[in-house]
Amino acid sequence: TVGALIDRFMAEYAPKRCRKLTQKVYRSIFENHIRPKWGGEFVQDVRTMALENWLESYPHSRQVKSHVRNLMHTMYQAAIRWEIVERNPIDLVHQSRKRLKTPRILSPAEFKALVSELFEPYKTMVITIACLGLRVCELLGLQWGDIDFDNLTVKIQRSCVEGEIYPTKTEASESTLPLDPDLAVVLLGHKALAPYPADSDFLFAGARGRPRWPDGILTDHLKPAAAKAGIGNIGWHTFRHTSSTLIHALGTRPAVQRELLRHADIHTTMNIYTQAI
Repeated sequence: TVGALIDRFMAEYAPKRCRKLTQKVYRSIFENHIRPKWGGEFVQDVRTMALENWLESYPHSRQVKSHVRNLMHTMYQAAIRWEIVERNPIDLVHQSRKRLKTPRILSPAEFKALVSELFEPYKTMVITIACLGLRVCELLGLQWGDIDFDNLTVKIQRSCVEGEIYPTKTEASESTLPLDPDLAVVLLGHKALAPYPADSDFLFAGARGRPRWPDGILTDHLKPAAAKAGIGNIGWHTFRHTSSTLIHALGTRPAVQRELLRHADIHTTMNIYTQAI
C-alpha cells in the first residue's frame, strides 16, 4: 500500500539523502496530506488523473499542493528503484507552482535604510548575505578559513540548518565567489572584533562559538529594523532575491547570474529570482 511505501521511504530513503529538517517536513506532508487520502491504496492503483483531480480540488495553497505532488513523485521514483512499480504515475500530474505573492525586492535606498537601523553583528550579516546573494544557511555556515582576503574570494562549501552542519544544498551550490574589496574591508573589521577569529570558527558565531539561529535574528532584529526604516516586511530570502535582481539590472549575462547565485538550472535564476527594475 501507499502507507507501507511511505513507511519504507522514511525508514530507508530519507535518512540517507535528506537533512533532519527535510525529513521533518517530509513526515509532516505525509501524515497531514498524503496518508489520510492515499495511505490505504495499493501503489499500483494510484492513477495520474485521480491524483491530479484530487489536487485541483484540495483546499490548500498551490505551494502546499506542489510540495505534495513533488514528494509523491520522489517516493514513486524510490519505489521504481526498489522494483515495487515499473512506472511513476506522478510524471504527468500537472500542478501549478505560480507564486501567490511577488518576492520582496529592496532598492539600494531601502537597503541602506535597513542597514542604518541595525547594529553589529547583524549589520555585517545583512551586508554579507546581500552582497554575495547567499542563502541564510550558507551565511551561517561560513567560516573564516573560507575567505581568501589576498585573492578576494569566498568559498561556499557548507550550510547550517537548525544548528546542524551539512554540505551545500546542491552540487551547484558549492562554489567559489568573488569578494568585492569593500566587502572584504567590512569583514576584516568584523574579524578584528570577533571573539572567534580562527580559520575553523564561524564568521557569525554566537554563544560558545556555535552558529546563530536565523529565526530569532529575523524576529528580534531584522523585522524591527525594517519597520523602523519604513520598508515593510522582509525575510532572509529577500536579500537573495534583491541580489539577483540588482545583478540583472547591471546587464550581467544570464549564465553569469546563474553562476553567482549557484543555481543548478538557469530557469530558476531567471524565472523565480530575478525581477525587472
